[in-house]
Amino acid sequence: MTPESTTDSGHAPDLMDKLVSLCKRRGFIFQSSEIYGGVGSVYDYGPLGIELKNNIQQVWWRDMVFRHNNIVGLDAGILMNPEVWVASGHVGAFTDPLVECRNCHRRFRVDELPEIEAENPTDQQCPVCGTTGEFTDPRQFNLMFKTFMGPVEEESATVYLRPETAQGIFVNFKNVQESARQKVPFGIAQIGKAFRNEITPGNFIFRTREFEQMEMQFFVKPGTEDEWFETWKERRLDWARSLGISNERLRLQKHGSDELAHYCKDASDIEYQFPFGWQEFEGIHNRTDYDLRSHQEHSGKKLEYFDQPANERYTPYVVETSIGLSRALLVVLADAYDEEEVENSTRVVLRLKPSLAPIQAAVFPLVKKDGMPEIAEKLAEDLRGKFNIFYDAAGSIGRRYRRQDETGTPFCITVDGQTGEDQMVTVRNRDTLDQTRVPLSQVSQYLHEAIHATDPHA
Repeated sequence: MTPESTTDSGHAPDLMDKLVSLCKRRGFIFQSSEIYGGVGSVYDYGPLGIELKNNIQQVWWRDMVFRHNNIVGLDAGILMNPEVWVASGHVGAFTDPLVECRNCHRRFRVDELPEIEAENPTDQQCPVCGTTGEFTDPRQFNLMFKTFMGPVEEESATVYLRPETAQGIFVNFKNVQESARQKVPFGIAQIGKAFRNEITPGNFIFRTREFEQMEMQFFVKPGTEDEWFETWKERRLDWARSLGISNERLRLQKHGSDELAHYCKDASDIEYQFPFGWQEFEGIHNRTDYDLRSHQEHSGKKLEYFDQPANERYTPYVVETSIGLSRALLVVLADAYDEEEVENSTRVVLRLKPSLAPIQAAVFPLVKKDGMPEIAEKLAEDLRGKFNIFYDAAGSIGRRYRRQDETGTPFCITVDGQTGEDQMVTVRNRDTLDQTRVPLSQVSQYLHEAIHATDPHA
């Protein structure tokens, strides 16, 4: 892309439109219930989207849980006792002040329209329809989805779809700590669905009503939380870089004192520079002992930790790392998207890190004759199970290459007329376009080494 065709982030101004089109065309992401007109800000992940999402999720779990001897996993239920959300503060405080334009009936969070004053919002102009003086007074709107448990829809049967996964960790603190025999400091990690009744979702999958969180709550001794907060900030920024994301489009942004959530002593976000500006996709928070103390008070159950060597009891403080899986996926896609001129035509390519790519190698017969399809099919079958493999015999070899470039496939393997004689195939590199002759018997090793070179833990 030429400099004049890009934003300050280096992205094309229409990148999001291009990503939406590519994601549907190549089977990454679809609008939910599309044949019925869709449902607002809910998306379905297609064959390639689910592979990319799973790969990011597995890398997070590997690096967060498998590589630490003091972090263990949990999978808590989506539906919880409603008292959990009373204790956490969500029932009373999980709200956004909203205004509505009486003309077009669009609703906006007050923080999205900073020029609106709570005392007199009616003088402002609606950014959608342009009408002036038609805003309602701000109203509080609860972001939690309600439903009912049991056969009768009555207030006593109200339950909530969880708006975050963290509370499932906090209420299971003692269960996990005692059964896993963990000593403070230790962490509990979880990946799971959460739901928020967002009024102004948008920017594709950046802000949705149904999403997945990858969270880790790290329990520490009071007095050590500031040091651990700094440690986890740096670790999480390093992890974002390990996904292959451009360092110049990443930054740590500290929350001001007026931006802190009610449970936070300190907080920083990892932000990515999209075409629509710097936006957060992971938060690191010093939650103090707010959650454990609150659940202890509301439930009447002790959630303290006994430090036997020190003969001391205390309520641990918590340092939280919380990343949105769909946001991380959007960051990876946005950063990988590229266009370049090759042989007088535009080549669209996703420069995904090979270990994250939904398809790691595609296998082609050059033409559908002279035994080439049979050799190619056997090679594809031999490679499956070790790598995610795609077999394609349709269209010219150039068109097949371009299709795989768009899906981010790092390696294409072509069986040609000479393969039957010398038992060698041509491996094309997505990024360099170099083509290397590799013996059939060594293709698996070649792919393993090439992927391992970009991700030692793959």
